[in-house]
Amino acid sequence: MQEPRLALSGVTKSFGDVTVLHGINLTVAPGEMVCLIGASGSGKSTLLRCMNGLEPVDNGEVRLDGIDIAEPGFDLGPIRQRIGIVFQSFNLFPHMTAYENVALAPTRVLKQGNAARPRIEGLFERFGLGGHMGKYPDQLSGGQQQRVAVIRALAMRPQTMLFDEITSALDPELVGEVLDVLRSLRDDGMTMVLATHEMGFARELADRICFMDKGVIAEEGKPNEIFSNPKQERTKQFLASVLR
Repeated sequence: MQEPRLALSGVTKSFGDVTVLHGINLTVAPGEMVCLIGASGSGKSTLLRCMNGLEPVDNGEVRLDGIDIAEPGFDLGPIRQRIGIVFQSFNLFPHMTAYENVALAPTRVLKQGNAARPRIEGLFERFGLGGHMGKYPDQLSGGQQQRVAVIRALAMRPQTMLFDEITSALDPELVGEVLDVLRSLRDDGMTMVLATHEMGFARELADRICFMDKGVIAEEGKPNEIFSNPKQERTKQFLASVLR
């Protein structure tokens, strides 16, 4: 049996007196797309940040390809090259061009220098931004900036990608172009975990849906199971509110 790409076991996380994650158990297979759905404050973003070590867990294991990256003192530097994360805010450096934003990490972290340029240019072309590499972030639309943020993560050649509500800050007409990027990555077989409010997209493309509520995975299953026949009353209430 193939080893999970990601395996979380008993993950808990608190901020002060507030417990945000209560013993999360989750496995993600290589090439699988898992969508996290649930109300704001249910723990989706914190769970993603724990998956690549941006937030240390209080208890539990976070195994990436069998290695527990949540162990105290574990060197997360090399791991973050293998598991990229993109947030709803683009976090692009305003004084750098789109190309410079993307090239920064491959040049400084991977020490690739100009050798990275053909691959980066290829990513810009692939995602429809070939003519925008020399533009600054304030010269790009929100959808274009978010695509640059995705390209920046992909330039590090990750095996796994995490996406935290990456369309929530966009105008509705720009959402589609970012979702097309995710469709393309899914076609490539990229392992992905997404927190999303885009229910139609989740239903169409996810391999598995995890409904989070108050820091636990209250229900999980195939998209048709969750959207057509949810078993938990809280899942039914959430879906009724967002699918009106």
